[in-house]
Amino acid sequence: MNKAELVNSIAETTGQPKTHVQNAVAAMLHTLTSALSKGDRVTLVGFGTFERRQRQARTGVNPQNPKQKLRIEAARVPVFRAGQELKDVVDGRAKLPSMPKGIAPAKKSASKPKAAAKKPVAKKAAKKGKK
Repeated sequence: MNKAELVNSIAETTGQPKTHVQNAVAAMLHTLTSALSKGDRVTLVGFGTFERRQRQARTGVNPQNPKQKLRIEAARVPVFRAGQELKDVVDGRAKLPSMPKGIAPAKKSASKPKAAAKKPVAKKAAKKGKK
């Protein structure tokens, strides 16, 4: 699943417009990235923890020329550790919990509001014809 597919799935589940969901996902990723760049740890209970770790400098080997040694610089890298609930659901030991009560699934009754919107327009056109 890519970012666009994630946005579509959340929009269908919540009934929110895709633009609102896309803005929320972008804000979440921006905030998460900002926190990691500062060295903060971000914990989402039941899902997992994002953190930044320091990787030490080391010596590697060039895969095209195994005799050649390379110096790999030290780096800060993002790390994700899955929470126990996520591990259990992925492994099949637990069932995926249902959506929270505050998030109602989208209802597929979009045809009724469109029909109601067309009726007043038709009446206005009829009134103009009578004058």
